[in-house]
Amino acid sequence: MRIAKDTLKFILEASKSSAPNEFAGMLSATGDVITDVVLVPGTESGEVSAVMQLFMLPNISTVGTVHSHPSGNRKPSTDDLELFDRKGSYHIIVGSPFNESSWTCYNNKGEEVRIEVVDYEFNEENENW
Repeated sequence: MRIAKDTLKFILEASKSSAPNEFAGMLSATGDVITDVVLVPGTESGEVSAVMQLFMLPNISTVGTVHSHPSGNRKPSTDDLELFDRKGSYHIIVGSPFNESSWTCYNNKGEEVRIEVVDYEFNEENENW
């Protein structure tokens, strides 16, 4: 799996602007490239956690989750691991200072996985919907 550079920029900026509260969303892909962040209606963000109302998730395919840890600690919590186990294969945690080197991707077992950041040409043919 890979992630579009512009999608990662969006994640970093959304995480930074949400601080000190957590940012959260679902990840969607086009082929093998994560291209979209789906913001789930009703998500409640606080300084300790962000709770997504997953029953409100639109009927679209997702490959995992993304959320921030404003503290900078990017290790998944017990709650994170439970979510990882239920929702997809790729899970990104972003930490302060919210730059290109302050994010980590995990698999559904909480193990670090490397995903490549790529330039991606967004156009109408690549849109999921």
